[in-house]
Amino acid sequence: MGADGLRVAIATAAEAQGLDDDEPLLVEAFARHGVAAEPAVWDADVAWSRYDAVVVRSTWDYPARRAEFLAWAADVDGRLWNGPRVLAWNTDKVYLRELAAAGVPVVPTTWIEPDATGVTLPADGDYVVKPSVSAGSKDTVRYRAGEDVDAVEHVRLIQKSGRVTMVQPYVASVDSYGETALLYVEGSFSHAIRKGPLLTAGQGFVDGLFAAEEITARRPSPAEREVADRVVTAARQIVGDLLYARVDLVAGDDGQPLLLELELAEPSMFFGYDDGAADRLAAAVLARLG
Repeated sequence: MGADGLRVAIATAAEAQGLDDDEPLLVEAFARHGVAAEPAVWDADVAWSRYDAVVVRSTWDYPARRAEFLAWAADVDGRLWNGPRVLAWNTDKVYLRELAAAGVPVVPTTWIEPDATGVTLPADGDYVVKPSVSAGSKDTVRYRAGEDVDAVEHVRLIQKSGRVTMVQPYVASVDSYGETALLYVEGSFSHAIRKGPLLTAGQGFVDGLFAAEEITARRPSPAEREVADRVVTAARQIVGDLLYARVDLVAGDDGQPLLLELELAEPSMFFGYDDGAADRLAAAVLARLG
């Protein structure tokens, strides 16, 4: 037992055990605060009531069973962070529509509903096709202009699964500048990293839980901070307080930051790239517990 008998569960997936670099760092951070923390598989037979808090982390298998995952979150509500309302909103990327309506600059997106018959694809340049419910770049493919037959087949597979399809232009700056991921704890900026390009034209679908990433520490630009702050503020206005958040930005053709994704469910937090990052999250959990 930890200080004052507090116990914290770090929710993970069975397939993710041993793959989350953040997990041991967070366990160690809680230990420094005198609290016992341990990983627990979200869909296993776990007595969640014995924990004072459950922090959602590497539940990377949820897309295939999203309804089951959200039902679990609702059952654990009261001690779960981020909470079920946040998870329900953020595990379907149609949330980008709301953020765009709130004035956030978002990567241009064409949305194709599951029952749509027509499919319009970009005539020029590379583009990305992906489902609105996915994680770790699963079912996400970069196509070249003219590869419409394969892209349409991809769209039909997504539609058959009952998910909305997203079609976005491939942002060319990613190949050189990469993505900037800004991490937040309780709405305050914590640290940032650079993610190298993930998608190569012609590579096809990702195997496994997630695509391998090239990560380095990064100091975000003032423009990136400003946009990321706006994203987090807008999200908090829509779904309430956020224990943690990750804002993934890319540079548009004009060099200005665009929101690619806002990760509020199970984002990697990249604790190993900033001293004190794991401790900030652990301290925030303890502050919530009073």
